[in-house]
This record gives sequence, C-alpha cells and structure tokens, in this order.
Amino acid sequence: MSSAVGTREPLVDFSDLRSHVWKVALWILWLVAAVVGVVGVVERLTLGHALAGYTSYVPWGMWVAAYIYFIGLSAGAFLLSSMVYVFGVRQLERIAKLALFTALITLVMALLSILFDLGHMERFFFVYTRPQFHSMMAWMVWLYTAYFVLLLAELYFALRRDLASLTTRQIAADQQRLKVLGTIGIPLAIAFHGGVGALFGTVAAREYWHTAIFPIIFLAGALVSGGALMTAVVAFVWPERDQRWRDLVNLLSKLVLGLVLFDFLLEFAEYSIPAWYQIGSEYDLISYTLFGPYWYVFWVFHLLLGVIVPVYLLGWRKNPVAQGIGAALVAITFFAIRLNLVIPGQITPELQGLQNAYLDPIGNRLAYTYLPTVLEWQVTIGVVALGVALFYLGYRFLPLVRAPEADARGSLDGANRGTTATGQE
Repeated sequence: MSSAVGTREPLVDFSDLRSHVWKVALWILWLVAAVVGVVGVVERLTLGHALAGYTSYVPWGMWVAAYIYFIGLSAGAFLLSSMVYVFGVRQLERIAKLALFTALITLVMALLSILFDLGHMERFFFVYTRPQFHSMMAWMVWLYTAYFVLLLAELYFALRRDLASLTTRQIAADQQRLKVLGTIGIPLAIAFHGGVGALFGTVAAREYWHTAIFPIIFLAGALVSGGALMTAVVAFVWPERDQRWRDLVNLLSKLVLGLVLFDFLLEFAEYSIPAWYQIGSEYDLISYTLFGPYWYVFWVFHLLLGVIVPVYLLGWRKNPVAQGIGAALVAITFFAIRLNLVIPGQITPELQGLQNAYLDPIGNRLAYTYLPTVLEWQVTIGVVALGVALFYLGYRFLPLVRAPEADARGSLDGANRGTTATGQE
C-alpha cells in the first residue's frame, strides 16, 4: 500500500493558529450537527411531511433546493477531475482522485435530499421497474444511476494503483480506462445537470422557470460551486503546506474567480432584461426576490458573501487561507441562489385570484407562502453531517491525497508508476 494513506495530519491547519483547538471545535460542531440531523430524520420517518413548511400550492421547498445544490457540487467536482483524466491538465493532477471522491459524496447527499422530499420514499424504485421515458424526471433518475456507476468505476481504477502492486502495463491500461470513462462522464454530467435546468424550464405554467437558458445557468452554477468547493478543500485539507500547494490554490482561485464573474454576468442578464420593461409576472417575481420579505437572501448571502467578498479574497489576496475562505464562501452561499430559484417561482398563482378562491380552515395548506421549518433545516444539516463524515473516512483511509514523497517521484504518467509496479511487462 502506498505511503500516501497515513502521512496527512491536519484536516484544517491555519499556520498561525493552534491546529488542536480547531480540530476540537470542528469535532464538536460536527457532533452537534449529527445529533440535530438524526432527530430530524427520525421525525421525518415517523411523522412524514407533517412538520414541513411547503403547501399544496408550494410543493417544492428546501430539500429540492438542497438537491440541485448538491448535484451542482458533484457535477462541478467531476468536471474538474475530467480536466486531468481526459484533457491531461497536469497542474490539477494532484487533486484528481480527491475531486472524484468529492463528486461521489455530494451525489449521495443530493439523492438523499430529494429522497426525503418524496411523499412515499419506499416507491422510488418504480422509476426503474415502470419507467415513463416521456418524463424528464425518469431520464434524470436513470442518468444519475449511470453517473453513480461511472464514478465508482473511475474511483476504482484511480485508486487501485495505490492499493495493490500493478505492472506497468496494468497501470497504463488503467490510465486509458480512466480517460475513456472520463470522456463518457463529461457529456453525462452535462446531460444530468443541464437536465435539471431543463426539468425546471419545461414547467410552462411557471414563467419564472420557463426559459431556455436554464440548462446553461445550471451548468455554469455547477462549475462555480463545484470548483469553489474543491478550492476550499485543497486550501484547508491538503497535507503539505509548500510552494506547490500555494501555486495549486492560486490556480484554482483564479479559475473560480473567472467562473464567479461569468455566472454573475448570466444572472445579471436574467434579471436585468425583465426589470428593464417592468412587465409580466416574471418581473414581479424578480422584485420579490430582490425586495421582498427575504431580500437578505439575495443581497447579503448571495451578492455580498457569495460574490463581492469572494472576488476580493480570490483576486486580490494571495494568501492561500484567504483564498480558501473566499472559495468556501462561494460554495456555501451558492445555496442561497438555489433557494431563490426554487421558491420564488412557486409563489404566484397560476390563475389570478386562486389564493382567495379556497380557504383552509385547518392550517396553511392552501397558501402561496413558504418558509423552511425546523424539520427541514434539521434534515438538511443531517445530510451535510453525513457527507462530512463520509469525506473524513475517505480522506483518512483511502489514498486520495498523494504524499510528498510520491509527488517527488513524478506524475501520473511518469516515473512514479515504477514505484508500484512489479517490473513485469
């Protein structure tokens, strides 16, 4: 087994702060999140949707937003790994396996989030046994399944050179398999995440969603959030704190900076054109997003913490910790964009006056308002805690990060192959 498995020590290491204090704080934070999540999941399994905040008129809530958010993280991380295995970008070679593993973990988180949203979770397999392929949703499930299998296969071929002794011929064959799988995975990742945008765009009754640019917006968002997540992971998790690490963080930061600005350009176009003419329900929904009761989601969590501050940290600060914080802000606050996509699109009645046609004497089931409840936050926090735990276990027990001495021996297609080979051709 490669020595890369046991050489990494700090998961988070700020050079000017005591690492032990941060580790204890992070462990406490994770334990609290795990307990909160377990309580939420138990309540969801025993009480169903009774404690959820969505209504008959607003059927998609936080869990749907979390689903498309995590799916974007997965697609973005996978496409980053494909830059190595398919296009041979050697500067990103050291993070390829870690990106693949991150893509797998965030995919699991996405599927769990949407599973909790289902009214009858036990019926999810019907899409396999009785699929209706005229449905965009059926295509999405099958694409996710193919993507999940592909990620497992890529991880297997990427990791086994560090887990077993292989001949140089076997290593070369694995490299070719990785290239083939990555080549297949690129259109697959584009299809399933662009398909999520198409799923929203095909809802003709919702003018806020019904636009052909949604698949492009979703793909750009995946690259932004996934790239930012990997930048933060490298900044805070990478075992070495040398010049190569600084160069890698700086390269990723530049990439994320360009993607953030491009994504903001798309968002500006999406918002400014309806606002210019100030007509139609789309303008009303944009006004609700910008100036409604939850204005701070856009202006504070998205624009300030997700764009302005990260642009400064990524573009004008050369400190890897500052760049990592900027990338983490982009990755985390991107959830606000997903909430602003899912929720405002449902608050306008399909028929004018429908909100006054029927009254619900029992509760709020016929309202065009939505606010995530404690249960929805608990379950989402639980999904995040599970994802963090899986990532930690993979980081500790899988050769996802190469040791410094392994890097010194060469690259994926260079001299380091001889360190695990038996010498047989």
